[in-house]
Amino acid sequence: MNTILVWREKVQKLYADYSLYITIMARLLLGGLVFGLINSKIGYMKSVSSIVCTAGLTVVCAFLPVIVMVLAAAGLVLLHFCGLSMGVALVSAVLFVLMYIFYLQFSTRQSWLILITAVAFALKIPLVIPVAVGLLGGFASLAPIVCGTMAYYVIHSVRVSSGTFKSEELSKILDVVTATAKQLLGNKEMWLMVAVIVGCTLLVYGIRTRSVNHAWKIASGVGAAAGLVLGLVGNIVLSVDLSLVSLIVGTALAIGFGLLAEILFLSVDYTRTEYVEFEDDEYHYFVKAVPKIGVAVPEKNVKHITRRQEEAEDGRRTKRKSARQEEELGESDMTLEEHTDALLLTRSLSKELGLDDPQGK
Repeated sequence: MNTILVWREKVQKLYADYSLYITIMARLLLGGLVFGLINSKIGYMKSVSSIVCTAGLTVVCAFLPVIVMVLAAAGLVLLHFCGLSMGVALVSAVLFVLMYIFYLQFSTRQSWLILITAVAFALKIPLVIPVAVGLLGGFASLAPIVCGTMAYYVIHSVRVSSGTFKSEELSKILDVVTATAKQLLGNKEMWLMVAVIVGCTLLVYGIRTRSVNHAWKIASGVGAAAGLVLGLVGNIVLSVDLSLVSLIVGTALAIGFGLLAEILFLSVDYTRTEYVEFEDDEYHYFVKAVPKIGVAVPEKNVKHITRRQEEAEDGRRTKRKSARQEEELGESDMTLEEHTDALLLTRSLSKELGLDDPQGK
């Protein structure tokens, strides 16, 4: 845990230092995914399906607000639909305009959620979205994820039924428009997933905002499980064709994302929870205080040594070595003098006491 928290602090510091470059790289990645998936999954107009077109749109949108990327993606989809049928393009354009107006009524700063939601559906992991939005967002985030869900199913429905829409005769455009509108608006799977996404998001958000210990873990588990159950029930009741494997994998990834999000964005120590009670002239307060887990990032001190400093260090080492040698030599001389004095004293005593006389007693 401490290692993860240290890495979290390093990542936060890195983002604070290079936020502009990291944001551009994230937009490049998102744009590449969005435009690449559109051109690979639809591709009815060959002239805009090339890698050059995908790369060009990605680079241009990376340096502009995300809403420009959303509008560019919608325009690219409509161009492909024009290559299929003008009636399909007309109905899709009306739906996109209605979704855009609906989105503007609620939120104007979370347009990236439209793209993220559509990409999550394309990658078969839609249940990650309600858990992520419920933990990190709020009610204003519901509009963009609903728009992203509907946009994905518009593209998916047209792609699945593309064979029935191939008609360029002017007399049949009205029939194509009617058939397209009926198929898109009557898509049971789309409305089921809209209900699942909205319901799970509200459930996760409601649990996350409660003052209970480990609320984020509980919200992640309950929200992901609720999405799985609703998907299975919808498969049976509405006779839709949701993939069971995708639901199970999405549930596991949603729970894993919830646990990771708690470490990165919350990270508190519930064992040191404190409860405070106080009042003022108008209210009586009951406060639950949970301290955050803080770690100190180890700092590395790098010492740069120049050539002049190396020479000075060598001189100091030479002086220290000479001083040690002189000290050892002095100690040796003192030891020799002490032995000489002791020997002379011993001989003097021996003469005075007659110990050196071989006849002495």
